[in-house]
Amino acid sequence: MPPVWHRVLETLLLPPTAPLLLVIAGLLLQRRRRKAGTIVCWCGVLYAVLAILPAAVGLALNPLESAAPPMAAASAADAQAIVILGGGQRGFAPEYGVPTVNAVTLERLRYGARLARETGLPIMVCGGNASDRNPAEATLMAEALSVDFGVKPMWQETRSATTAENARYGAEMLRQAGITRIVLVTHAAHMRRALDYFRAQGLQVVPAPTSFLLTPAHDEESLFYPPSAGSAFAGWYAAHEWAGLLQRKLFE
Repeated sequence: MPPVWHRVLETLLLPPTAPLLLVIAGLLLQRRRRKAGTIVCWCGVLYAVLAILPAAVGLALNPLESAAPPMAAASAADAQAIVILGGGQRGFAPEYGVPTVNAVTLERLRYGARLARETGLPIMVCGGNASDRNPAEATLMAEALSVDFGVKPMWQETRSATTAENARYGAEMLRQAGITRIVLVTHAAHMRRALDYFRAQGLQVVPAPTSFLLTPAHDEESLFYPPSAGSAFAGWYAAHEWAGLLQRKLFE
């Protein structure tokens, strides 16, 4: 699926747009079929509530993050490179004077830099989405790694717009360098999908997840947590990943 359609579908299927569209559709439908319209409206409200309710968000995140436990240091012993996936950029960053990476990407870079220091492995950064105003995401990632963390990446994969393309174009560059076993750094909730794509390219992958959204006590205590900005972000992220897994199953 072309990246532009991927983004359109993502916007339509994920909160906050999807619940709002359901409510609007329900209100319009009520003019002709009152009962059906009311049901659609309440489906939109329910989706909106579940997307921010910590207990529901935890149920959605658990299968994603439990598939990517924290990496044991010994797991990277035979790896040949560290691959860090981009998670977006910040186009307006006047304090830096130029565009830079966003918070999601920065979390991944921090962990990747630490792993590079611990293992001595070279780094590849992955991310495209270059435009007339902004450079490719991998370019910004390389700058942040070099300037802020003192670690210079060896490769920059700048063509990709999706996780699938991260894997495809990244694997091409790695194979040219004779690399077949990597340590993959991304968010814990994203790791399940990222692993599928990179392993499908024939690479041996050691998952190195970071930025877990669930805590060990979440299951026991989440029933008593009120909705928050954090749970809203976690709910969006979980919905994003499940939509990505569904898309891969249906269209790839």
